[in-house]
Amino acid sequence: MNYVPKIDRRSFVASAAAMGGGLALGLEIPFAGPRTVRAQEATPEVNAWVVIRPDDTVVIRIARSEMGQGSLTGLAQLVAEELECDWSKVTTEYPTPGQNVARKRVWGDFSSTGSRSIRESEDYVRKGGAAAREMLIQAAANEWKVPAGECSASNSVITHKPSGRTTTYGKVAAAAAKVEPPADVKLKDPKDWKIAGKPLKRLDTRDKLTGKQLYAIDVKMPGMLYAAVKACPVHGGKVKSFDAAKITGNKGVKKVVPVGDSAVAVVGDTWWQAKTALEALPIEWNEGENTKVTTASIAEVLKEAVYSYPYQAHACMEPLNATALYTPDKCEVWTSSQNAEAALAATSEASGLPIAKCDVHKLLLGGGFGRRGRTDYVSQAVLIAKQMPGTPVKLLWSREEDMTQDTYHPTTQCKLTGAFDANGNLTGLQMRISGQSILAALAPSRLQNGRDPATFQGLNPGGAEGVFGYDIPNLLIDHAMRNPHVTPGFWRGVNNNQNAIYLECFMDELAHAAGQDPLEFRRKLMTKHPKHLAVLNAVAEKIGWGQPAAQGVYRGLAQQMGYGSYVAAAAEISVTGGNKIKIHRIVGATDCGHAVNPAQIERQVSGSFVYGLSALFNGECTVKDGRIEQQNFDTYDVMRIAQMPKVEPILMPSGGFWGGVGEPTIFVAAPAVLNAYFAATGKRIRSMPLKTHDISFA
Repeated sequence: MNYVPKIDRRSFVASAAAMGGGLALGLEIPFAGPRTVRAQEATPEVNAWVVIRPDDTVVIRIARSEMGQGSLTGLAQLVAEELECDWSKVTTEYPTPGQNVARKRVWGDFSSTGSRSIRESEDYVRKGGAAAREMLIQAAANEWKVPAGECSASNSVITHKPSGRTTTYGKVAAAAAKVEPPADVKLKDPKDWKIAGKPLKRLDTRDKLTGKQLYAIDVKMPGMLYAAVKACPVHGGKVKSFDAAKITGNKGVKKVVPVGDSAVAVVGDTWWQAKTALEALPIEWNEGENTKVTTASIAEVLKEAVYSYPYQAHACMEPLNATALYTPDKCEVWTSSQNAEAALAATSEASGLPIAKCDVHKLLLGGGFGRRGRTDYVSQAVLIAKQMPGTPVKLLWSREEDMTQDTYHPTTQCKLTGAFDANGNLTGLQMRISGQSILAALAPSRLQNGRDPATFQGLNPGGAEGVFGYDIPNLLIDHAMRNPHVTPGFWRGVNNNQNAIYLECFMDELAHAAGQDPLEFRRKLMTKHPKHLAVLNAVAEKIGWGQPAAQGVYRGLAQQMGYGSYVAAAAEISVTGGNKIKIHRIVGATDCGHAVNPAQIERQVSGSFVYGLSALFNGECTVKDGRIEQQNFDTYDVMRIAQMPKVEPILMPSGGFWGGVGEPTIFVAAPAVLNAYFAATGKRIRSMPLKTHDISFA
């Protein structure tokens, strides 16, 4: 428990900068640690996870990021469950990554990617809550001069069972902070949960509804200036020159500064003044050979195939932004990040200051979806603030800059070939994927002998993350890596999205080629994959598969495993005029092992279908003259409320494992609808989005 890794600035920066991978440090996470850190009201902490105020308010520290997926509430439920506290008095706060480093990473990994926030930290956060409970009990026992074993805790009240004497957590918290933490604790069996596993209301909803919730974009500081930035619109291009004299006299403009070798920023009294001055700034770019690249030329580079999937933008509602304050002795950043430790590393690197003289203050994310796992916007803010020492500077990307400088869902194509025996049994399948590697662009150290394992999400032969769900005697899945200059990134669901379309739509093709029902065809291949089959059977039963649908209504289904969870979907649609699709209902089943908050999982399922269906119908970024053409929501559309179908979630946690819920059901939305469209029209759509085929929502 007391192993402390040696962390120097260079190794910290190198390991933290691998987006999505967290820190490559081997350590066990202690329950307590130094008692020097206190909550906002200077209340002594019980341990690193728990602060209890005299009024019995319980402050639970959350290291992972909240971006709408509900992790903040779920993690608090896990801590509170073992703590045996009064849930009605629970609140939360974020520790900073700087504090984490100073305390030998007592809070562990700050990264929030890959639907991992709960499943990767559930064990040690629960132990943190359990340890705090035992320390509180021991403090009460010490006060009463009785054995701790004679005491129990429930709902923030400690009871001495023989005498019936009671006290509250708030009364003994200060004493508990001085108790030696237990060396080991026993965790509850999930069947005994009273707070975890229950559909409790989210802790952050009230502040959102009342406008009290602060996002990074809301940060205001005395004397703060604002920065607007413009980077070369062709990825890989650089600044050739800019004429600052043309705008230095503009109202509110304070300074024009280079940002690295690829961008220019204007700093002003207001963001609008900075933005309009930046638009008037003459900039000459050195765009290089990539100006010759178009969507068509990229497709030719990848060409293998039958199915294809385009670039897609993250399109977060809150554009990327960060507020930085630099002095020669300290650099601080206020921002929203999916990986606060990586943001801290970027702050150190850009400022030239050691980690100990830097910190990052994390705020709620106005959308992340993988994009805020990167730190380019943090580095830019620091580089700008460094040129204006002592003055806080808020960098805010315009929507156009956010769309142009995104790291996009990678574009791929896939050629599939199947083989049957004389009895119509599938005996062979080859999937050849051609396209980009995210790891080659963002984390090349994670390639395995030059191969990108992330490309095969949902297609793995084994493991706990994303197992291929069919038993086929002869199976070959390979990847021809082709990397155009447009930077790919981790986009909610990542490579599972296209892999599920490729596989599940082709399984439908194979079923129809063999003259078999698509559900029965799958079932025969899934006998060795009972959890995959269970979610598929669940959606089929709820949608009424095998029973006549209403006249003019057609069905499709799909299944996949990803991020440790098993998911399936079944859709009912109707089609008018051959190209207007109305999705009447979509059923989604999820087996995530343990369900920490069932109500929140249901909301995530519904929200994920919004994301998946928007991508299916409208999501495409095209390239012309080497740059992304879509600049705003007028050209990058998302579905409207009126187009949203009725969503019927099925939660079927089978226990024994921890799966994610933020991303998995995205995968199966599109193939379920595409298979239903084929059932309705007899037309097979093999390239996305549907708008390129003149198909739209009814």
